[in-house]
Amino acid sequence: MTNSPLTARSPKGPVAGARKTRRFGLDIWSCVAALIALIVLAPILAVIWIALWPEEQIWGHLVSTTLPRYLGNSLILMISVGGLTGVIGAAAAWMTTRYDFPLRRWLDYLLLLPLAIPAYIGAYALVDFLEYAGPVQRLMRQVFGWQDARDYWFPEIRSMGAAILVLTAALYPYVYLLSRAAFREQSASGDEVARSLGAGPFARFRRVGLPMARPAIAAAMSIVMMETVNDFGTVDFFAVQTLTTGIFSVWLQSYNPGGAAQIACVILALVLALVLIEKTSRRRLRFYAPGRRHRPVTRRQLHGWRAALATLGCIVPFLAGFVLPGSVILGHALAAGEGWRDPGLLAALRHTLVICGAASIVTVLAAILLVYGVRLSGAALPRLLLPVTTIGYAAPGAVLAVGILVPLATLDHHLADGIQALTGWDPGLLLTGTAFAVVLAYCVRFFAIAQGATDGAMGRVPPSLPMAARSLGRSRARVLTSVYLPLIRGTLASALLLVFVDSVKELPATLLLRPFNYDTLATRVFEKASLEQLGQAAPAAVLVIAVGLVAVGLLARSNR
Repeated sequence: MTNSPLTARSPKGPVAGARKTRRFGLDIWSCVAALIALIVLAPILAVIWIALWPEEQIWGHLVSTTLPRYLGNSLILMISVGGLTGVIGAAAAWMTTRYDFPLRRWLDYLLLLPLAIPAYIGAYALVDFLEYAGPVQRLMRQVFGWQDARDYWFPEIRSMGAAILVLTAALYPYVYLLSRAAFREQSASGDEVARSLGAGPFARFRRVGLPMARPAIAAAMSIVMMETVNDFGTVDFFAVQTLTTGIFSVWLQSYNPGGAAQIACVILALVLALVLIEKTSRRRLRFYAPGRRHRPVTRRQLHGWRAALATLGCIVPFLAGFVLPGSVILGHALAAGEGWRDPGLLAALRHTLVICGAASIVTVLAAILLVYGVRLSGAALPRLLLPVTTIGYAAPGAVLAVGILVPLATLDHHLADGIQALTGWDPGLLLTGTAFAVVLAYCVRFFAIAQGATDGAMGRVPPSLPMAARSLGRSRARVLTSVYLPLIRGTLASALLLVFVDSVKELPATLLLRPFNYDTLATRVFEKASLEQLGQAAPAAVLVIAVGLVAVGLLARSNR
C-alpha cells in the first residue's frame, strides 16, 4: 500500500512545524499574553533585584535603627485594623441579613458608603473635627467655662490609636460586603437545627453562621490588612512610622533606592506571609452549601431595645466612616468659593482624568489580550503566569513605585543619550519625566481587577458561539471583536470604572512617580492638608469622594 501525499509528508513539513509551534506556545496570542504578564510582574522582580544588589548597602544600619520600629508599627496597625474590621463588618452583615429592624433596608447599602472616602481624607476630617480649634473642643470650653488646654485633658489626636480608628472606619466595608454575601448564601436549615437544639442568637452566630462564612471573612480581612500596609497618607498625617513611610524616608530623604527596595521586600514578605497564613489556617477545612432545597434564612423582626441596639450598632460605623468625614469636608468645600476656581485644582482635575482614564483603558485592553491569549494558547507558560499577575494588587503602591522608577530612570537616560547621539537633539526624560510611569504603576497595581472581571465574563460565554464563528471562517481576532466583546461589554465597562476609581484614590505611587509640579486630585488633597490648609484641599477631596460614590453605587447595584 502506498502512502498518500499527506501521510508521506516529512515530519519537518508545515503541518508538523505548526504542531510543534503550537506545542511550545509560539503563536502570536501566546506571545502577547506572556509579554503582558511579564510586564505586570516586572516591577516586583525589579524590587527584588535592586534589594539584593543595591548600589549602597545600608541593610545592617536599617536593621539596627529604624526597621524594627517600622515593622512593629506596621504589624500593630495590620492586626488591629484587621481585627476591628472583622468584628464590625461581620457583625453588621449578620444583623442586616438575619434580622429586621428600623432603617435596615437603608443601612444594607449605607454601610458600603465609607468605601467612597479614602482613609487619608478621613484622617484630615477627624483631626479638623477633634483638634483644639475644632468644634468639639470649642463646645467643651464654652459649656464648662474652660479657658485653655491646661484646664482639661483631651486624648492625643495624631496617634497610633487614631490611625487605627480611621483605617477601620474606612476599610470595614470590605469585610461587610463579602460577609453579607456569605451569610445570604447560607441555608435556613442549619439555623433551624441550631435553634431546635436550644442555641440562642449569639450561639447560632458563633457556631453556625460564622464558621460557614469564615473563608469570605478571612479573605476580606486579608484585603484590609494589605490596604493598611499600603496606606501612606493616614499614617504620615498621624506621624506613625510604618514600612511605607520608611520607603519614602529612605528614598526621598536619604536618596538610597537600594534601601527603599529592601524595605519594600519586607512589605512583600509580610503580604506573602499573610496570604500563606490565611490559606494554611483553612487548608484542612471544607465548607459546603446544600445544593438542593436551599431556602434562604427568613429575617426575624426585632422589637424594643433590641431593635434600637441593632440600629445603633449598624449606624455608628456609617456615621464614623462616611457622615463625619463627608460633612467636615463638604463644609470646608462649600466655604471655599474661590478654591473651586483655583487653576491648580483645574489642572489637578485635568491630570487625574487623563492619566486615570489612560490607565483604565490600557489595563482593560491588556487584560482582554492576556485572558483571550491564554484561552487560545495550549502552552503552559501563559497559563502559569495568569494567576501570578494578580500579585500587583497585593503589592503596595510604594513598592511598585520602587520597582518602576529605578529601572525606568536607567532606561530613560540611555534612551535620551541614544537619541541625542543620533540626532543631536536632547529629548529629555521621556518615561520618568512624563506621566508614563504613573500610568504604568496604576496598570500594574489594578490589573487584577480587570483581569478577574474579564476572565469571569469570557468564561460565561458559551463555547459554541466562538466555535461557530470559527467554522464560518472568522479569524481569532474577529472572534474576539465580533463575539466576545459585544457579549462582555457590560462587565468591561464596570472594570473600566473600578480601575479608574481606584487610580483616582491611589496616593503613594502617585507621590513617588509623578513628574515635577504634576498634581492629581489625590496629591493635591495630601499636599494642602499636610500644610494644614484643609479649606484649599476640600474641593479636590469632594471630587475624589464623588468619584468613589460612583464605584460604591456600582457595587451596590451588582450585590442586590
